[in-house]
Amino acid sequence: MERDVIAKYDLLLIPRFLDESTCQEFIEQTRLSSSAPATVYGRTDSGSVDERVRRASRLNPSDAIVESVKQRLLEHKQHVEHHFQMKLHGVEEPQFLRYGVGDFFVAHQDGNTGLIRLDTEADRKISIVIFLNPQTDKPNSGTYCGGSLKFSDYRAEPAHREFSLAAEVGMLVAFRSEITHEVTPVTHGDRYSIVSWYR
Repeated sequence: MERDVIAKYDLLLIPRFLDESTCQEFIEQTRLSSSAPATVYGRTDSGSVDERVRRASRLNPSDAIVESVKQRLLEHKQHVEHHFQMKLHGVEEPQFLRYGVGDFFVAHQDGNTGLIRLDTEADRKISIVIFLNPQTDKPNSGTYCGGSLKFSDYRAEPAHREFSLAAEVGMLVAFRSEITHEVTPVTHGDRYSIVSWYR
């Protein structure tokens, strides 16, 4: 069943895109970094904070960490192009995010829909999420509960209308930016992830 739904949403999963020790190092370094509320787009080119739509923190790791993730994404660009059968022209600077208890991001699309007129989103073709820590059903140290990456398509047959992807440490998931997705509210712990977009 899960394999069918992954195919339906045309998800590309790359397990261990980052190894566990690298993920832990990133969490430790970003935990100590400065942060700011994550923004949403749609009203202004620079984005705005709207906690009715998205509540999360954007972290500020070192330039070296950001560049290392960007380079790794560029190294995988050809693999992503092959999977989605499209030419891509680059990758946006990765964003490091923390979702604490109660944080969420409502159902949305990242771009490539024809509905978004901002230059920052109009060219997004493939969205990327990299999970840095594990999601569990019961609270454990270093894990989080809730905070699922959930995909939806209410035009699909009932069995495929919603799908929540289980997070694995270091796994990358890539999907077309026009696909509706959300982050459900975190109920325990902190959810650490990296997001970016191929153009």
